Amino acid sequence: MRVLGIDCGTERTGYGVIDSDGRSHRMVAAGCIRSSARDPLELRLLNIAGQLREVIATHRPECAAVEEVFFAVNARSALKLSHVRGVALLVIAEASVAFGEYSPLEVKMSVVGYGRAEKSQVQQMVASLLRLPEIIKSEDASDALAIAICHATREAFPLRKATA
Repeated sequence: MRVLGIDCGTERTGYGVIDSDGRSHRMVAAGCIRSSARDPLELRLLNIAGQLREVIATHRPECAAVEEVFFAVNARSALKLSHVRGVALLVIAEASVAFGEYSPLEVKMSVVGYGRAEKSQVQQMVASLLRLPEIIKSEDASDALAIAICHATREAFPLRKATA
């Protein structure tokens, strides 16, 4: 199955596309959509939507996954993040792509085995699980790949359980 993972952010939105059978994963693409903090929010959202549409059109994922909104000390930042997440969900729905969402804890547990893992640990495990020669430098792209891996693993689990 081909999975698109999205790590939402107003200045940097990471994306990662993998092919997976639930046990073995292969990176297809990863990157970061950048938006200027000087631009009005609506223009940043438009940019993110347009580039996510391109990623979906190019890689044709069967499903997509996004992190759930988590508690943030700064309510304004959380609200902006929610806007980006809404844009991502809209683009996914427009493309009729199946969707999943996971908490940061679930993603880290799925990829690292520890829900309070540091970003560097997530980067190392993403590189290991995808058999990459080195870590993905962009934390946003690496997090997006981790979200995709989490979804692929979770979606395949009922199949593995049924055949066991």
